[in-house]
Amino acid sequence: MTETAVGVPPLAGFTVGVTAARRAEELAAMLERRGAQIMHGAALRLIPLADDAELYAATRRLVEDPPDITVATTGIGFRGWVEAAEGWGIGDELLAALGSGVLLARGPKVRGQIRTCGLVEEWSPASESSAEVLDHLLARGVDGVRIAVQLHGEPLPDMVDALTMAGADVVQVPVYRWAPPADLGPLDRLTDAVLCCGVDVLTFTSAPAVVSMLARAAERGVREQLLDAMRRHVMVMCVGPVTAAPLEALDVPTLQPARSRLGAMVRHLEAEMPARARRLPVAGHRLELRGHAVLVDGELRPVPPAGMALLRVLARRPGRVVPRAELLAALPGNSGDEHAVETAMTRLRTALREPKLIQTVVKRGYRLALDPTAQPAGGHCA
Repeated sequence: MTETAVGVPPLAGFTVGVTAARRAEELAAMLERRGAQIMHGAALRLIPLADDAELYAATRRLVEDPPDITVATTGIGFRGWVEAAEGWGIGDELLAALGSGVLLARGPKVRGQIRTCGLVEEWSPASESSAEVLDHLLARGVDGVRIAVQLHGEPLPDMVDALTMAGADVVQVPVYRWAPPADLGPLDRLTDAVLCCGVDVLTFTSAPAVVSMLARAAERGVREQLLDAMRRHVMVMCVGPVTAAPLEALDVPTLQPARSRLGAMVRHLEAEMPARARRLPVAGHRLELRGHAVLVDGELRPVPPAGMALLRVLARRPGRVVPRAELLAALPGNSGDEHAVETAMTRLRTALREPKLIQTVVKRGYRLALDPTAQPAGGHCA
């Protein structure tokens, strides 16, 4: 945390977009405790397991012809699979079938669920990576081996195709499937906020959420604009490399925590955002520009969107005069009346509560009263 932000929550003044469907409330609560303003637009919805005919069919196949090896990829998926089988009256048969062979767990959460069910995994990769699981299987040999692969919301074609080509009999188990949200309104509003720079950080907790958000943007004709915003204006935070892969394939830079966990993602974000805020010594005060607020000498002061738009333009050339026409072009709403600049500037000065921070240069424009002997600091002007 920067010196000017002592006593201020690390994410205060920033707006974070949440695309998660599952555990969205938990993620939002963690972010709000750190001061963030949340905008939620679920990019997906879960199809209930008990209603999924594909899962039932795959489960019956495995009960009748047990697998030699089962690859379990997610804790919630494995638990839901067992619970769905219990609801169908074949829970014990499923556990017996899985227990008769070898169980591989992709990570610690699914390993815990396997043991909760009274089973024991043979091996789990330190990286929690599906690619390492695949390498392990190919190294031990799978020709003629019957392998059940628990999917985690979307197909795993690389793993399934590689195992099939190596001679394995692969049974894909779709323990839960994603679909577009029933109500697209919140997702569309979140997308629009990203496009107009109303969101500072966009978070993703699953690769299907990325795919779904981009697909919906394509339907609305704004996919390229959304990608451009994520490349240039909005920081994208992903829970891990699997989630980030579809974005990085499109040259969208992402941040990821060292461990693929919600808590680690939030901690990474609270360390990253204050460091990216623009800090300026102005008229004897210290300014720190955040997403929708400014810290003046360490005190958080919310600023209206039009005022923040003006302040960002002034902060790009601190100490220099910015013409009214340039400021007018930055205002939301595409107004052609320069009087709108004066109105927004008045409200900005009122919000900052320090009128001398911004000077009026008669017949020319406005300037930030940068202290002549001090140097600006910080990262991006959020």
